[in-house]
Amino acid sequence: MQVFTLESPRLRVRILDFGATLMSLEAPDRHGERADVLLGFDDPERYRGVHPYFGGIVGRYANRIAFGRFTLDGMPYQLACNNGRHHLHGGNVGFDRVMWRGAQEGNRVRLRYQSRDGEEGYPGNLSVSVLYLLENNALKIEYEASTDRPTIVNLTNHAYFNLAGGGSILGHDVRIPASRYVVVDEELIPTGELAPLRPGLGDHTFVLEGEVEVLEPQSGRRLRIATSQPGIQFYDGNLLDGTLTGKGGIRYGKHAGLALEPQHFPDSPNQPHFPSTLLRPGEVYRHWATYTFSA
Repeated sequence: MQVFTLESPRLRVRILDFGATLMSLEAPDRHGERADVLLGFDDPERYRGVHPYFGGIVGRYANRIAFGRFTLDGMPYQLACNNGRHHLHGGNVGFDRVMWRGAQEGNRVRLRYQSRDGEEGYPGNLSVSVLYLLENNALKIEYEASTDRPTIVNLTNHAYFNLAGGGSILGHDVRIPASRYVVVDEELIPTGELAPLRPGLGDHTFVLEGEVEVLEPQSGRRLRIATSQPGIQFYDGNLLDGTLTGKGGIRYGKHAGLALEPQHFPDSPNQPHFPSTLLRPGEVYRHWATYTFSA
């Protein structure tokens, strides 16, 4: 495994070639003291073990596809069902579980992966590139992909943030500019409805209308997320149960971190009125997300 380090006057970032994983991100508080604001592991080898996608690039399709099935140009496809009856985050061996080829040039790291035709049931050989670019107080992630057969693509980074650098995220102020969200059933599969917001949404996709903002008042750290993606999945870490020991020997209990994943909507291949995730030969999948820190 190889760990790449990017550093600016404000931030220090480490990226692992396994899973193209965002391994750590150190950001200053209001007093200028840096702390790592990501959940994960100190030892890169730990990322090979079982964990809830800490910092990884998830794909070929982030989020869920109902029953692992979709039809493309009249051809049915069956994907791996690794989340009960459904497909989640690319299947049994998603992009977060493979080795990428990485190269660093100055303040940027580009990682590439070639996903074979039929991998986890997906059609087409998919060439994927992820660029991490650090500029002063902002980390930008750029995604590109191309295919030799029609396929579906939905990529994101699955970092878990805790702007306090430890403890619970329940004191964080999260503001998502959205008036609608993707309604899901009891198995977290979309019903097809995009409904007005309601209280208590802790593991849902929001239809984005601007930049997301997160504030941790004690440290003063603030995170703004801008993206070209149509939605963002917000997960409050309610299923973390203390069985995983992470950085510094800390056990990650309930609400130890929150995930904000810019992406297309779940189950889009089966929901014709959702933004399309179809990629055809000759086209290029391009999306980006910028994470800007201040205090």
